[in-house]
Amino acid sequence: MDRSKPWAAWWDSFKYWFGRRSLQSRLIASYIFIILGPSALVSFYSYGAINNMYVRDAEDKNASLLEMEVQHIDTQIESMVRAVQVAYDDIEVQDYLANTTEPGTEELVNFSNNSFKSLTRIQYYNPNVEHLRLFSSSNVTEIWPIFFRESRVAGEPWFQEAKELKGMESWSFLYNDPDIMERYKGQTPAPTPKVSLLREMSIPANHHVGMVQVDMLLEKFSPRTYAAAQDNDSKMLLMDSKTQMFTRSQNSYLQANPGMEQAIRERLLRYKETGVWDIHYKENGKSFLLLHKPIERINADLLNIVSMDGVLKEISHMRNILIGANIGFITLVTVIAYILNAFILKNLRVLTEEMKKVRRGEAYSGITIRGGGEVGELAHHFSKLMNTINSLVAQAVYKEALTKEAELRTLHNQIDAHFLYNTLENIKMLAEIENQRQISDALTSLGGMMRYNFKWSGEYVKLRDEIRHIENYIEVMNIRFDEPIELQLEIPNDLLEMEMLKMSLQPIVENAVKHAWTGEEERSRNISIEVLELPRSDIRIVVTDNGRGVDETSLLELNLELDKVGLTDKIPGNFASKSSNHYGIGLRNVQERIRLYYGKQYGLKVFSEQGQFTQVVMIMPKVLLTGRVGTDDKTIDRG
Repeated sequence: MDRSKPWAAWWDSFKYWFGRRSLQSRLIASYIFIILGPSALVSFYSYGAINNMYVRDAEDKNASLLEMEVQHIDTQIESMVRAVQVAYDDIEVQDYLANTTEPGTEELVNFSNNSFKSLTRIQYYNPNVEHLRLFSSSNVTEIWPIFFRESRVAGEPWFQEAKELKGMESWSFLYNDPDIMERYKGQTPAPTPKVSLLREMSIPANHHVGMVQVDMLLEKFSPRTYAAAQDNDSKMLLMDSKTQMFTRSQNSYLQANPGMEQAIRERLLRYKETGVWDIHYKENGKSFLLLHKPIERINADLLNIVSMDGVLKEISHMRNILIGANIGFITLVTVIAYILNAFILKNLRVLTEEMKKVRRGEAYSGITIRGGGEVGELAHHFSKLMNTINSLVAQAVYKEALTKEAELRTLHNQIDAHFLYNTLENIKMLAEIENQRQISDALTSLGGMMRYNFKWSGEYVKLRDEIRHIENYIEVMNIRFDEPIELQLEIPNDLLEMEMLKMSLQPIVENAVKHAWTGEEERSRNISIEVLELPRSDIRIVVTDNGRGVDETSLLELNLELDKVGLTDKIPGNFASKSSNHYGIGLRNVQERIRLYYGKQYGLKVFSEQGQFTQVVMIMPKVLLTGRVGTDDKTIDRG
C-alpha cells in the first residue's frame, strides 16, 4: 500500500477547503503563518543563545571562584612547607631528636630558651598553622606542645605512611584533630577536619630519629570548603588521594543527592585515566555543574558543585517572556490585518470588475479609487498601462524596422569589406608583377590589419593575435620613415595563448609611433614589448620606446588622469573632452576598457625620462582561452 496516497488526499482536501475561504480569511491565515514561522525560529535561537549565555556565565563565575580558592590553598601549602623546612633544618632540633640519653637540666634550659622559642615563633608568624609538632624515636623529654615521643602516634596510619617516604613530603587529611597530650581520659576528638604535612627525619641517612608535623585546620586551609556558607548556589569540597571527601555539613548537596558522591568518585577515576572531565550532572530532576581543579602537590582535588536552579529559573522566566511576546505580537498583527484587509479588498473588488470589462473588449472608461497603498498604486498603473498600450505597439513596430535596417547595414558593410580585400589583393598582384616587394609586403600587412579590425566578433583575443596585428602595423608604418622602427618582443611562448582585450596594445604602440620621435634623431628607433607573469595570476606587459620622452609636468598630469579613469566618471567615455593632454587619449581609452572589463585594480601606468625613453606598464589578469578556433572570441572557459 502506498503510504503517500493518504497524505496526498488529505493535502488535496485541505487545499479545497482553504481555497473556498474568503480572501480576507486566507490573508489573515497567511499573515499568521508567515509571522509565526520566523518568530518561532528567532525565539528558538534566542532562547538557545540565552540558555548558553546563562550557563556559560555561571560556569565562568564559579570557575573563577575555584581558581581563587586554589591560589589560596597554594599559599597555605607554601606556608606549611616553610614551617616544616625551618624545623627540619634546625641543627639543635636534629640533635635533640637524635639524643639517645636523657639531656641534663642545663641543656634542657638552654634548648628551651633557644630552639624551642624559635619553633614557637614559627607558629606565631604563621597564625594559620594550628600545630607544629616534632616526634622523637628516642625517649627524650617531651616539651609540650611541640616535642613528643613517637609512641603517642606510632600506631596512626598517616604516621606510618610518612615514615615510609624517607624524608619526602607526606600530606594527610583527617576528619578530626585528636588531642595528643590526652589531657582528659576518654576525651572524644572534636569534629575539626585538618590537613597535615609530615616529613621523616633520618640522622645519619636511613637512621630514623624523628618526624616533623605541621597541621592546619581545613577552615583556614580552604575557607570556601569549610567556612560558613555565603553562596547557596555553590559548594566546594576537597577529596584526598584516598577519595575521602571534606566539605561543610550544613546545606550539603551530597546529603540531598545520595548518588552525587559516587558519581564524583567515578569521574575522578575516569579523569585520572583519560584526562577528561564532565562538568554536567543531573539528579532528582536537578542540574549541577561539577567544576574540578586538581591540586597535584598534595595529591588532592578541589571541586565546586554549582546548583543550576537559579540559572534555570532565570532561563525559564526569559522563555515565558519570549512566548508571551510572540503571542501578543501575533494577536496584534491579526487584528490590524483584519481591519486593513476590510478596506483594501473593497477597492480590489472595484479594480477586478474594471479589468474584467477590459478583458471582454469593452472600452476603458477610467477608474477612480480613493486612497493609496498597493491597490491604489495598482489602479494607477493599470490606467497608465491602458493609456500606453498603443504607444508600446508602435514602439515594437519601430524597433522591428530598426532591426531590419541594422541587418541590411551589416550586410552592406560585409560587402564593402569584401570589396576592399579584393581590391588590395589586385594591387598586391600588380606590385609583385612589377617586382615591388616592399609595396607587396606593406599591402599584405595592411590587409591583415583590416581583417583584424573588421572581424570584431568579440571583445577578447589571444595575445598572439594582438602581437601579430602590431607587427602588421609596424610594417605599414615603416613605409613612412627613412629609419624603420624595430619591434623587439620578449614574450614566453606559454603566455601567447592568454586572453586580452582586443585593440588594447595597438593604441599604446600607435601612441609611441606618433609621439616618440620627431624625425631628427640619429639613433635607431626601437619599441620593445615585454610580458612577465606576476604573483596571484596577474600579468605585466611593458611597452617601451627609446623616443624623446615626456616632460615631468605632462607625465604627472597623464598619470593623474589615468588614475581617475573608471573611478569618478559615471558615463564611459565622457573623459576625453575634459583633458587638454592629447598625448594620452589612446591610453585613457585603453585604461577605461581594462577597468571596465577586469576591475579597478588593473590598468596602466606611464614612466618616462625626457630624452631617453617612455614606458607604459599594463597590469591585467592572466586568463587562458580554451575551446577557441583562430581568432574567434567564443570560449568554453576563461578561468
